[in-house]
Amino acid sequence: MDGCVKSARYNSDKCAAHGGGRRCIVDGCPKGAIDKYDTCITHGGGKRCIVSSCEKSARGKTDRCKAHGGGPQCNEPGCSKGAIDKYDKCMTHGGGKRCIVAGCTKGAQGKTDRCKGHGGGSRCIEDGCEKSARKNRDRCVAHGGGPRCIEEGCTKGAQGKTDKCITHGGGPRCIVDDCKNIAHITSEKCITHGGGPRCIVEGCSKGAQGRTDKCVAHGGGRRCVVNGCQKSSRNRTDKCKAHGGGPRCVETGCTNSAVDNSFKCIAHGGGPRCVVSGCTKSAIGKTYKCKSHGGGDRCPNCITWIDSRSGKKHYDGYCATCFKQLFPDDERSKVLYLHTKEIRVRNAINENFEGFIHDKPLYTGHCDCTMRRRIDHRKLIDATLLCIETDEFAHKGYDPKDEELRYDDLFMVHSGKWIFIRFNPDGKGVDMVDKLNRLIEEIHFQIMRIHHSENTELLEVIKLFY
Repeated sequence: MDGCVKSARYNSDKCAAHGGGRRCIVDGCPKGAIDKYDTCITHGGGKRCIVSSCEKSARGKTDRCKAHGGGPQCNEPGCSKGAIDKYDKCMTHGGGKRCIVAGCTKGAQGKTDRCKGHGGGSRCIEDGCEKSARKNRDRCVAHGGGPRCIEEGCTKGAQGKTDKCITHGGGPRCIVDDCKNIAHITSEKCITHGGGPRCIVEGCSKGAQGRTDKCVAHGGGRRCVVNGCQKSSRNRTDKCKAHGGGPRCVETGCTNSAVDNSFKCIAHGGGPRCVVSGCTKSAIGKTYKCKSHGGGDRCPNCITWIDSRSGKKHYDGYCATCFKQLFPDDERSKVLYLHTKEIRVRNAINENFEGFIHDKPLYTGHCDCTMRRRIDHRKLIDATLLCIETDEFAHKGYDPKDEELRYDDLFMVHSGKWIFIRFNPDGKGVDMVDKLNRLIEEIHFQIMRIHHSENTELLEVIKLFY
């Protein structure tokens, strides 16, 4: 053959590669028979691997196949892979042909001159698909190539040397205790626990995404294709969640994103719900409750109070009320309007007592006539509701008849006894600190009366500084 410098086989004018010598007797096989055998290596000719149940060919002068350690081995310390052809290293450590794309050090695949990532090796035959075909298949994993997961009804590809897909536990798992994530291909840990390449931004320990060298937060991975958007694209779409990427809510006419694996958005019941009985609101963050029932990030200053509030990012994790009290000289506090006097009363009560609820509507659970009157501060003690109201300027502008109607409405919710302490924080002659001390004394006194069953009237109203 023109250009071939190999020796011709016995009784032939061609080398083995071009059809010379004895041929494999298997029908349709054009390969040469090996030595004293009638078949080629593929069909059982030549020495076989001595490992039990292995039918592969033994490599070189060894008695094992490449998979079981036969043939020349990679000379990198700790590597047990076979060296490639005339090289003394495996493909991972630089043996064999390399990809011709500038800057790429990966091995070229098969008879091509590129790695898988740059289009080398056999490709999937599905129209428009550019992924690599799996070994001995003409399709990629996504289109049915390679072994499939053995779980009933699952059509995904089995991972690695396992017989299941990632979802059903296949592939190598992270070695960190209780972690069920799949380990990165180059590590024994998942990306969350430090496996795989890391983000190159100084001080960032997150995993680099895809073929980039940064995490999602620093611009790694695929980005949204909408002009001017810097967010990352969701799932297998080319847009971020805000621009329609990722799974959408299945409710008719809804264009919101579906939450997790629920197929619905939060508004239509998707995602985890509040665990409080009868509540249908969404659980916030990593908690099991909605914001109203204490879920989400709470203000660190009032987190132990029964009426604690959600922390705000704008106020460094504090609620607006506590932020203004703790950092009055901060520029953000100067433009923050609060019911300052009522908040001072609230803080004084919470510092001296436990269990008082601040500015929450009253609900009734025994009928459909829920009444949402609010009381500034209340606590149920035995069968008596002790209530403290902050009446700025003694409510001089209020209609006394409306005040009476308010008592009647409240009595419809709680038919037990009531004690109201009406506290006026305004007026001259007495300092606010002294007024608050007097209020605390009165609350202590009324709690003692309730415990000793000394309050005999259905309604008692005590007015301070009127």
